[in-house]
Amino acid sequence: MLVRDRTGSLRAIWFNQPFLNDVFRPHQRVILFGKLELTPHGLQMQGPQYEIVEGIEGDEGVEGEKEGDEGAGGTVHTGRIVPIYEKTGTLTAKMQRTLVHTALQQLPGELPDPLPLQVRERQHLIDRRTALEAVHFPSADADVAELNAFRSPAHRRLIFEEFFLFQLGIVQRKRRAEAERKKHTIVVTDAIKMAIGKVLPFKLTNDQRSAIREIVKDMERPQPMNRLLQGDVGSGKTIVALMAALVAMENGLQAAFMAPTEILAEQHFFNIRRLLEQSRFRLTLLTGATPAKKRREILAELAGGSMHMVIGTHALVQEDVAFRQLGLAIIDEQHRFGVLQRATLRAKGLHPDVLVMTATPIPRTLALTTYGDLDVSTMREMPPGRQPIRTTVRPESRRDEIYEFVREQIEAGRQAYIIYPLVEESAKVDLKAATEMADHLAQDVFPEFRVALLHGRMKQDAKDRVMGAFVRNEFQILVSTTVVEVGVDVPNATVMVVEHAERFGLSQLHQLRGRVGRGTHQSHCILLFQYPITDDGKERLKALADTTDGFEIAERDLRLRGPGDFFGTRQSGMPTLRAGDLLRDHVVMEEARREAVAALDDPSQASALASLVDTAWEQRFGLVGIG
Repeated sequence: MLVRDRTGSLRAIWFNQPFLNDVFRPHQRVILFGKLELTPHGLQMQGPQYEIVEGIEGDEGVEGEKEGDEGAGGTVHTGRIVPIYEKTGTLTAKMQRTLVHTALQQLPGELPDPLPLQVRERQHLIDRRTALEAVHFPSADADVAELNAFRSPAHRRLIFEEFFLFQLGIVQRKRRAEAERKKHTIVVTDAIKMAIGKVLPFKLTNDQRSAIREIVKDMERPQPMNRLLQGDVGSGKTIVALMAALVAMENGLQAAFMAPTEILAEQHFFNIRRLLEQSRFRLTLLTGATPAKKRREILAELAGGSMHMVIGTHALVQEDVAFRQLGLAIIDEQHRFGVLQRATLRAKGLHPDVLVMTATPIPRTLALTTYGDLDVSTMREMPPGRQPIRTTVRPESRRDEIYEFVREQIEAGRQAYIIYPLVEESAKVDLKAATEMADHLAQDVFPEFRVALLHGRMKQDAKDRVMGAFVRNEFQILVSTTVVEVGVDVPNATVMVVEHAERFGLSQLHQLRGRVGRGTHQSHCILLFQYPITDDGKERLKALADTTDGFEIAERDLRLRGPGDFFGTRQSGMPTLRAGDLLRDHVVMEEARREAVAALDDPSQASALASLVDTAWEQRFGLVGIG
């Protein structure tokens, strides 16, 4: 296409877009934006962005700028500060810009505002209509750097509104939970303390003791407990949970313990059964693999009350599982569970106490916001007799000496993990790499040992078989994609080699490292990386080698990666935020929390705000109640 203005002419070229024949016509006035090139044929633009200026044809220049949000001559895509939207499906940024611009023009001059007037005044916030306009189509004198940093008055207004609504819901949920009453009371007498001491003759760490105190105090209150127990990998959370279960059972109530996978449920079951051998309590295991006849028997005993404790997977939340009197629900590995599964487990009891356990330490910045309706107990101390894991970072080129080290460990009777990254985007390639590696190790490197392969695409029972055989030392080396990061105890495994360590997130590496060091032998974690490696990647590996403290690692990970990746998917219990970012805007979140508490305390506003939360909250943030 040939275009010209007062200063001359140039050619514009677009490839493979025949529809443009219907878009352009002679004598139209257009604005083009793109890179100008000088070719043997003169000036040329290849694939420029374009905008047709409506209603002006012919030759005169574009004079002056229109006031307000439009660029030169009322343009949307050129001659102005433009918003860049992520491509959504087949919708290009340009289509989105047009849609948003049209929608904004159709909004009434005044919009209903969910923020109370006093809050807006105290926080110096602009009105909602102006903010929506200015955040999408800022005026010509707006500061682009401020806009891109989400620090403009319009951004602050929208972020604050979102956080205020979020905190209203969290605070209100907490208050409603406070208003609930359990149908039963729990008391802890000296006789009960003695009975528990007999069953669990351990020397507890100080952290375990204080966590148990906090939990028991909650259980004695008339309101149902809603507590998050976060402890670093290997800090002894299961013992704490078991003590809570014993308190419930000694008070004539039942306890349910829910784990994310069958093999973990089994492991908890065998450990707890061993500990409860001397007690009068009966416990059972209920998973998807439980045969139908056995399942019917268990269901009858749970409903009749003769079975005191059940350990299982999400099979526990199926419709037909009923309890005589569920007093305590323990949920292991928090963000592996769908929020709905937690809600149904809770509905089975008459407001049971809920204890949620997680080994992924949650940084303080996020704990306040995400788990604002849970009380948090934290355990950082390791049980006595555990040795800290030695972590080393090595380049790929030193692979042979690492294999030699693995061989020495196995000859001394130990076992080893070799971990491969498996990322969704490149899953096929990654899986092939892990499979080839397992073959190579078995045939060429360690022909004298038995090598097994474990990966996420295997069916659950096949995974369980491999993992079970590894626990029994039938295999000395387990090559695995990241599926081992959660939970299973193999005290005899003392070496963890992580391939392509630069591809993992910090918290994930820390979880993987926690799979060794479960016994009394010195354990080692070796992180192999490949060049080229980014500065971020180096930083992550260094952080891991520097410290074994999961809480410090979580804080660093959050700084390096941001909260979305930190928790993985949305189902994992992270709110979906549109304007705000938990990390970048955590100061605004704290302000919003203070304002939300104050607003709900004000009788003139409380009921209007409560009904706003009831209509908008769940749909808006995609979170259902915890517990």
